[in-house]
Amino acid sequence: MASTDETTVAQTGGHPSAGRLLRWFAPRRLPPPVNPALVKDAEERAQNVQNRLADRITAFSGSMTFVYIHVLWFGLWIGLGVEKYPFGLLTMIVSLEAIFLSTFVMISQNRADAKRQVIADQQWNTVKLEDRQNQELLTLSKQILQLTKEVRSYADTVQREDNQNRELLDLSKQTLALTKEVSSRFSAGGAAEPAGSPPNNSVAPRH
Repeated sequence: MASTDETTVAQTGGHPSAGRLLRWFAPRRLPPPVNPALVKDAEERAQNVQNRLADRITAFSGSMTFVYIHVLWFGLWIGLGVEKYPFGLLTMIVSLEAIFLSTFVMISQNRADAKRQVIADQQWNTVKLEDRQNQELLTLSKQILQLTKEVRSYADTVQREDNQNRELLDLSKQTLALTKEVSSRFSAGGAAEPAGSPPNNSVAPRH
């Protein structure tokens, strides 16, 4: 993108001195807006011929070019004797010009107020959007917290059931071991009884 000096020199046919002179007298243009709301507002305003004309006049009357032209104009008017003192016609022209310029200044102020209103509205919409997003994030955080609690509760339940299963398994093992021990003792006692049984002392019946 070319700089302002390069653009001015290009407009004057490549003469640096003419470019410097043009920079001194030509009114400086404001850079185009970057804010999307202001860009949209500028496009809508540019569709009206009266708005474009008022903006051009306001930009020109608020520049040093306007001052230089008036200094030259007043100097020539008085120096060439276009009108004798007390310069009634010049006074009337300047008064009318002041009336119109004050009107354009007020138009420019209204334009600045409109821009500020556009920016304020966009900021308010941004605040509302951020607030809605914050509410959604808060709701999502609550849901995540609730889900975390449920998962933790489920994990605690699984852990508790696992502990109970382990206890039941240990109890089953102990019961099985005790059953085997009882069975082993019973089997050992039954096998030893025939060898240690008391002798048969029964007497044969008499005839």
